[in-house]
Amino acid sequence: MRVRIFHNPRCSKSRAALALLRERGIEPEIVHYLETPPTKAELRRLLERAGLSPRAVVRARDARALGLDPSTLSDEEILDLLVREPRLFERPLVESEKGVVLARPPERVLEVL
Repeated sequence: MRVRIFHNPRCSKSRAALALLRERGIEPEIVHYLETPPTKAELRRLLERAGLSPRAVVRARDARALGLDPSTLSDEEILDLLVREPRLFERPLVESEKGVVLARPPERVLEVL
């Protein structure tokens, strides 16, 4: 099974989701999204597959720390923001042929295995 994880090694939830995958014998493709952020089109596709709105994956507290209020932004503006500022992206996002989940809590990764 092909699995991709949009991973931040400094995030405990992301590390836990990766560990759960590896415990099950799955070595996922690891996308270090801070270094290689998804394009707007890819992000839109992932969120549609996950059934999530762009607002659902914004780290609102971190956005507010930058002086941004996600509640005042449209979905398109949020997608632009996430591409421009990938650190505002809630993680980890895990994709397989079975679907996409925001693995918070990390055990949600099991839903797409």
